[in-house]
Amino acid sequence: MTIYRLKIYFVPLLFAYAKFLLYFCTRKNIRMKHFKHILGAVARTLLALTFLFSGIVKAVDPLGTTYKIEDYLKAFGGFFTDLLPLAEPAAIALITVEFVLGLCLLLNVKTQWTAWISLAFYLVMTPLTLYIALNNPVSDCGCFGDALILTNWQTFYKNVVLLALVIILLACKKEIRATWMPWMEGVWIGIAAAAVGGFMAYNLLHLPVWDFRPYKIGNNLPALMEYPDDAEPDQYDITFVYAKDGVEQEFTIDNYPKGDSAWTFVRQNSVLVKKGYEPPIHDLEILDEDYNDITYDLLENELPVTLVVMYDLSKANRHQVARLNGLYEQVYTQSGVFYAVTGSSTQDIEQFKIENNVVYPVATCDPVTLKTIVRANPGVIEIQNGIVINKYNLRNL
Repeated sequence: MTIYRLKIYFVPLLFAYAKFLLYFCTRKNIRMKHFKHILGAVARTLLALTFLFSGIVKAVDPLGTTYKIEDYLKAFGGFFTDLLPLAEPAAIALITVEFVLGLCLLLNVKTQWTAWISLAFYLVMTPLTLYIALNNPVSDCGCFGDALILTNWQTFYKNVVLLALVIILLACKKEIRATWMPWMEGVWIGIAAAAVGGFMAYNLLHLPVWDFRPYKIGNNLPALMEYPDDAEPDQYDITFVYAKDGVEQEFTIDNYPKGDSAWTFVRQNSVLVKKGYEPPIHDLEILDEDYNDITYDLLENELPVTLVVMYDLSKANRHQVARLNGLYEQVYTQSGVFYAVTGSSTQDIEQFKIENNVVYPVATCDPVTLKTIVRANPGVIEIQNGIVINKYNLRNL
C-alpha cells in the first residue's frame, strides 16, 4: 500500500521535475543566444563605426593618405621604393575597403563575409603595426588621417582591440540573421563604393571639404608657431664618451673626468627621453631666390600675400601652371605680394622658369611642409596679417 502511494505521488513529481529541468535548460539556452546576439551586435557596431570614421577622414584627404603610404615605402627602402607609383591607387583602394566594410557592418549587409574580411585585414595590420611601433620608421600611422593623430604604439593597441572585436563577432556569427534580401545587399555595396569614390574624387579635384591641418582658413599662422612661456622643453639623457689608453668609457654630467688630461673626449650621446611641447606649426621656413628667410616677412605682411604652392614642379599640372603669369599680374596690380613656393631643386626651378616663361618670383620650402599647407599641386593659399583668408586648388580660380 505504501509503495503504491509512493508511485502515485512520485511519478507526478518526477514528471514535474523533468519539466522544470527542460524549461530551465531551454531558458538558459535562450538567455545564452540572447547574450551572444547582443555581444555580436555591440562588436559589429563598434567595428562599423571605426571603419566608417577611418574611411571618411581618409576620403576627405586622399592625398594625405597617399603621402603617408609614400612615407612608409621610403622608410622601408629597397624594393618598396619601386612601389611608390602605386601609393595613390593603394590609398584609394584602402579608403574604399574601409568605408564599404564599415557601412556593411553597420547595416548588417553580408556581415559574415565582412567579418571574415575584417579578420584578414587585422591579421595583416596588427603584426605590421607592432613592427612599426618597435622600429618607428614613421612618427604616426595616419590611420585616422589628420583628424586624430595616434602614436605607433597607440595604433598597435587599437588594432589588438579591434582584432578581439572581430573574433567576438565571428564567435557570434550563428546568431546573425540577414536583414536585407541578397539583391538589396548588392545595391548597398554598390552605393557605398560609389559614394566614397565620388567623395574622394571631389576632394582630389578641389580641396578637402574639412581641413584638419593647422593651415586651414581662419587660422593665425604666427600664433601657431609660438612657444608659450611655460612650454616644457624636450628632455634628453646626455652622456659623454672619453678614452684612456685606447679604452672608451661613458660618463654622465656628474662624473665625467673634467680637467683630467689622461682622458680624451670622443663624443657626446644624446637620447630623447621625453618629448616636450611642439607648436602646431614648427617646420615652416620660406627662402627667397637669394636664400634669405622671408617667412615672417610674408606672414606678418599687412598686404594680402598670395602663395602658389607646388611641392614638386615636375608633377605640377602644366595647364594650371600656364595661368600663373596672369594671376601674378592680377595680384601685382592690386598691390599684393605674390610668390610661387616649391620644394624642387635649384636646377629644376631654373628649367621650370625657362619652359613656362615665368615672370613671378619663386621661393623654396620643405616639400613635406608644402604638402601639409595645401593638398594641391599647384594650390593657392592667401594670407593677410598672418591669417589664412583663402585656400583653393588652382583649377578653381
